This record gives sequence, C-alpha cells and structure tokens, in this order.
Amino acid sequence: MSPDRSAEDASHDAAPMPAVSIVIPAYNEESVIRQCLIAAVYQSVPAAEIIVVDNMSKDRTAKIVRQMQQEYPESPIILLSQDKDQGLIPTRNFGLNHATGDVLGRIDADSVVEPDWVEQVQKAFLDPSVQAATGPVVYYDMPMRRFGLKADDKMRQLMLKLAKHQYHFLFGSNMALRRSAWETIRDETCRDEKDEMHEDIDLSLHLAEHDLRVQYWPQMVSGMSARRLEDSPRDYRYYVTRFDRTYKAHNVKKMALKAPMVVFFSVYFPAKLLRAIHTVNSAQPARRGGQ
Repeated sequence: MSPDRSAEDASHDAAPMPAVSIVIPAYNEESVIRQCLIAAVYQSVPAAEIIVVDNMSKDRTAKIVRQMQQEYPESPIILLSQDKDQGLIPTRNFGLNHATGDVLGRIDADSVVEPDWVEQVQKAFLDPSVQAATGPVVYYDMPMRRFGLKADDKMRQLMLKLAKHQYHFLFGSNMALRRSAWETIRDETCRDEKDEMHEDIDLSLHLAEHDLRVQYWPQMVSGMSARRLEDSPRDYRYYVTRFDRTYKAHNVKKMALKAPMVVFFSVYFPAKLLRAIHTVNSAQPARRGGQ
C-alpha cells in the first residue's frame, strides 16, 4: 500500500463517523414494511434512528411497525404519522424534517438494504465535499439478481458519463444527504401536487442548483422490488416520462439526460417477461423423489 493511501486511511479512521438516520415514507405497505425494517435493524453499524412515516395508510402498516417496536425494543424504530397531505413528497419531507442524524438516508418501504448499508453511507460522507450519495439496487424478486446488480451499477455509471458529470441523480430507493444540504433545499423542492414528476430527480436538480455535490457510491447497495413491472404499458410509460416533466420544470434541456428514459423503455417488455417466469417458477412446489 502506498504511503499516500495509508495516510488517507488513517485520516478516515480518525474522522468521526456521521450519525445516520433512515427515513421510510409508507402508504399501505403492510406486505413489505416488516422485511424493510428487519434489514434496517440488522446492520453492521446501527442507524441512529429508523423513522417510518405513515401517510394515512388504510391497512396494517402502522400496526406492523408498532409490533416491530415491541419485538426490537433496543432498536431505534420510530413511527411518525403524516396526516395533513396525501402523497410521497409531503411524507418524505415530514420525515427528513424530523430526522436528527448528520446524514439522512431515504429508502422506500419495499427497500431491503444490504447489512453494511449504514456503514457504507458513513464512508461515502467521510469526504466533507460530499453532500448527497446514492448507489445501485438489486431487484430481489427478479432472476439473476447479482447479474442485475452489476447491470444496474453499469447503467448508473454510464448515465453519469453521459451527463458529463454535471448532474448526478439520486435514486429514491437508495439515497442519503447531509442534513445541512436538506436544510438548504427543503423550502425550494417542488411540491408536485399533480404527481407528474420524479421526486428524487427533483431533489438532485435542486442540489445541483446550489453546487452541492452528489457522490455515486457503488458499495451502497439496496434491494428493491420490481413491482413497477406490474404496471400496464400505459402506466409504465407515464412513469418513465416523469423524467421529461421533471426536466421541464427545471428548464433542463440536455439531450444526454434522456438516456434513462431510453433505458427504461427498452427493458420493460424483456424484464416483465423475466419476472413473470420467475414468479411462476417460485410458486411451483419443489419436486421430490425425481418426480
């Protein structure tokens, strides 16, 4: 190991590790919230707090979170209720505003973070110039998961190159930002009452407007569901074209930023078929005795 590298490692070891909050907006997520919380609890480095923000769920989401609080009393699981406005953005904002960590992680209710997620978030923010970070995802309900993770990682690095490193987009299922960065942009973020935009891309563009650096950290891995593929072609198209509407709201016209739309459109039908085959195979009982 080079002397310079040793010095860098020593400085990182000496630097205090930032406290990491995890914020999870939730609306009618009874089928996935438990696995999300279990992954958030079993971390190599514990989160300072794990905040679930329930947005007027009609199902058992809040009840399951309260059960988890009883089952894991030593874990900092916090249940908040956002019952003023229906929607992801006000629920996300409510959670980020109430989080107390130095770094605010944000995942979805169907996210299943890797066991070293908090540790990797801390490492990503040891560089004081980093104001936000994001990483790749692995689709846990798709076949060839590790291959999919590598493909996702390559796609995100390609998007960064196409944008000539001017923009780096956060991914809402796997992101974190400094509390100070959030406090800088929180009053500017778009409310998107018509629900037409990508809220994570909006966050990224507001950070870029303040020259707040977003870091891509490949080791910061989260699992997520590919349930978006269950959408009809029409609904999926509307989801993908949210990119365009978000860019227009910020008057961003770089053609290179169309790349994610092209990728998402191109993978829809092949990925939908793969998921259908995987679902059928998973549902079939295991054969015994060579039958």
